Amino acid sequence: MESMLNKLKSTVTKVAGDMTSAVMGNPVTREFEVGRHIASGGPGMSWRIYNGTKKSTKQEVAVFVFDKKLIDRYQKFEKDQIIDSLKRGVQQLTRLRHPRLLTVQHPLEESRDCLAFCTEPVFASLANVLGQWDNLPSPVPTDIKEYKLYDVETKYGLLQISEGLSFLHSGVKMVHSNLCPENIILNKSGAWKIMGFDFSISSINPSDAEPKYVCKEWDPNLPPLCLRNPEYVAPEYILSVSCEAASDMYSLGVLIHAVFNEGKPVFQVNKQDIFKSFSRQLDQLSHLSPGVLSQIPEEVREHVKMLLSVTSNVRPDADQMTKIPFFDDVGAMTLQYFDSLFQRDNLQKSQFYKGLPKVLPKLPKRVIIYRILPALTSEFVNPDMVPFVLPNVLLIAEECTKEEYIRLVLPDLTPVFKQQEPVQILLIFLQKMDLLLTKTPPEDIKNSVLPMVYRAVEAPSIQIQELCLNIIPTFANLIEYPSMKNALIPRIKSACLKTSSLAVRVNSLVCLGKILEYLDKWFVIDEILPFLQQIPSREPAVLMGILGIYKCTFTHKKLGIPKEHLAAKSLPHLVSLSIDNNLNLNQFNSFMAVIRDMLSRMEAEHKTKLEQLHVMQEQQRSLNITNPLNQSEETKSTHSPATQVRDIDDIFGGSASVNGKENGSSSSTVSQPSRVSLTLEEKQRLAKEQEQAAKLRSQQPLAPQSIKPATTTPQAKDLTSSLLNNMTSLNNLSLTTGPRTMPVQGGTISSTFPSGPSMGGMGTIGSINNGFNSPMGFQTGGMGIGMGMRPANPVLYGGMATTTSTPNFSGLTQNQNQNQSNKPSDMSALDSLFTPNKPKLSLNQMAPKLAPGTTAPSPWLSQFGTGQPSQTASMQAAPMGMAGVQGGFGMQANPFFNPQNFSQPVSAPAVNTGMMKQSASVNNNLKDLFG
Repeated sequence: MESMLNKLKSTVTKVAGDMTSAVMGNPVTREFEVGRHIASGGPGMSWRIYNGTKKSTKQEVAVFVFDKKLIDRYQKFEKDQIIDSLKRGVQQLTRLRHPRLLTVQHPLEESRDCLAFCTEPVFASLANVLGQWDNLPSPVPTDIKEYKLYDVETKYGLLQISEGLSFLHSGVKMVHSNLCPENIILNKSGAWKIMGFDFSISSINPSDAEPKYVCKEWDPNLPPLCLRNPEYVAPEYILSVSCEAASDMYSLGVLIHAVFNEGKPVFQVNKQDIFKSFSRQLDQLSHLSPGVLSQIPEEVREHVKMLLSVTSNVRPDADQMTKIPFFDDVGAMTLQYFDSLFQRDNLQKSQFYKGLPKVLPKLPKRVIIYRILPALTSEFVNPDMVPFVLPNVLLIAEECTKEEYIRLVLPDLTPVFKQQEPVQILLIFLQKMDLLLTKTPPEDIKNSVLPMVYRAVEAPSIQIQELCLNIIPTFANLIEYPSMKNALIPRIKSACLKTSSLAVRVNSLVCLGKILEYLDKWFVIDEILPFLQQIPSREPAVLMGILGIYKCTFTHKKLGIPKEHLAAKSLPHLVSLSIDNNLNLNQFNSFMAVIRDMLSRMEAEHKTKLEQLHVMQEQQRSLNITNPLNQSEETKSTHSPATQVRDIDDIFGGSASVNGKENGSSSSTVSQPSRVSLTLEEKQRLAKEQEQAAKLRSQQPLAPQSIKPATTTPQAKDLTSSLLNNMTSLNNLSLTTGPRTMPVQGGTISSTFPSGPSMGGMGTIGSINNGFNSPMGFQTGGMGIGMGMRPANPVLYGGMATTTSTPNFSGLTQNQNQNQSNKPSDMSALDSLFTPNKPKLSLNQMAPKLAPGTTAPSPWLSQFGTGQPSQTASMQAAPMGMAGVQGGFGMQANPFFNPQNFSQPVSAPAVNTGMMKQSASVNNNLKDLFG
């Protein structure tokens, strides 16, 4: 690889060095930039051909350079002869102007090292193309090495040479006398041009009808560059030292043979003994074998044989050769017509361009690109011809590669994009828009192609607008999204709203419907759907177009319409349109089908959303509210009554410290309520309950009802027992509507005193009137008395009970043997009930006398202790009521109290009938006690 790079570097350096040394100092370099060595040509292949550009205009040219080093081996006079011959040929070429002759851009310039002149851009000489690579750069350029002549190029090239000779013979009265492949140049577009007029001979009597040419005798002692190519020279030059126009026609015949035989002439000439060679050649020409011309096409073979005739009069002249059937080829005639376009009027041109699309597929791509395309684009300066030329140019562009399109076609199309007249230009471009957007670079699309589309949408011609709207969907996928969103869509909407043509309005809606898939969802919802409500007309076609856009948006997988938009905008709009009187039955059914689909999807989506929301709410409530509360209820149902009361007290803002003794053990428990996140409604309900509880605190406490008769009949009159029994059996005792389910373990009783002792073990609670004071009610905690709280030290009614302790008679019952120590009850605490005005026996004196060794049951324990276990069990099984407050907390004055919250009604304990019998005597005793 490195050796190849070094070789390439040395080659480039050598070529550059040669070129620099050859051209350096030549006046041509003042105006022209000399490029790389591309070909060779001229007499003896002595001219090197370089590509170049004119400095002032950047016009492409070819620079012919003759390096004087090539003739260093000759003597000075020989050098001068060679230089004079070369100068003469270039000067003659410079004076002649014809399409079939090489055009000189800058005349010959001479410097110490070289001769140079500039011509039109050149590809190579015909000799290079036919395989003669003398004086070419090394390695030989690939495009020359691989160049193959197509039949149409060969035919038209020979036709061009014939036309050039016709011009020389008829127009200038001149013979070329050295027509050969090295003196025929193929220019950049592939046209064959004649050069090498070094040995041209002009007529000595140009004014006469019969020109007369005088030639010099062949001098073999002259340098080869000062002699014609003997293999292409007519025999009369050598044998009779004469020439005429027919001599060039012989050279043309040999040229035709060489073109079809890989550059080989008819005969090989021995240059050392040229006279002998030509004598032998003359005999062969008189008896030309068929095999010599076997490679020549049959339709021209006879004409070539005539051109190679020994007798000059038999040879066809140049003008006759241009008219032979061989040149009546469609391709050759097409190329010939292009070369003569400047002579045609617009009508003839238009007819030719209309038929050209049928011919182009038959021509080689190289011929189309380098011969036909330049001729077509040159017509863009004529606006009237653009509609006829443009379809052919775009047809050629389709066959070009993207690089060829950018380099050869786009530069000429760019000015045409901006032309607005005639209107057919826009129509043609719109029909080929996919080609333009595919091969044109993005920058040129943005600057040239899309502005043309925008102008077409806004064009005053309804026909152009319709065509543009119909074609836009075909290439919408090639348009960049920002351009479509910000430039194209607004113009389509404007055309739809402002036009007075129903066709344009309908086509606008159809166009929008077809390009919806290239837009994003929110742009359609924000820009397209609101636009539909602005359309003023109510023709059925317009309404169906609006329905189509709604349906496409609604059913498209990428787009879709949100249910909120359906409910608020889309459905109301469609429903209002559906009842338009212009719609027929099928159109109305189409509207209703879309509306039903929208309603169904909206219903399904919203129903699914609500179901999901409901499930989430249930889960949240279950996690944050229901589960903690249920767990709290289960825990509280298994707690001891003291814990339940404490929890209720904590909920209402209080605190409780419970000390009690059960089964001979004492415990002290202080707990904090678990904080539960409550909803606003629950908090409001709780606030109202707290407010109600605060009202209840100000009420007087209720009297207990649950009373058990003593198991034994007192031997002495027990006033206290009689009093309590009387209170439970008074005739004005009022009970509530039914027994309460939740037994309460504590309460307070009030008689003639502000506050009485706390009592427990009640089975039912009611409003009690003892005949001496107003009805009593519960006192919940205003004085620090908690419901169902056990006292730290159980006390008997031997005086006034404190407000901070409530007796639990269940505890007394269970531990009466231990607490009483088998002693009779001490009743001295009740002596204070008697007034000093009426002294009575002390209660201890009225106590019954017991037999030795027996224990008298306490009337208080007999009355209240027996029902305690069932009450406690009932408390534990009671359900909760009023969100966090136990259902057993029944109150007459609570407006939120609901008897139905109690699920386990407990029948009121029966009053002992024995106690009822004593009520009459008790009344008499009360009169004695209280006067």
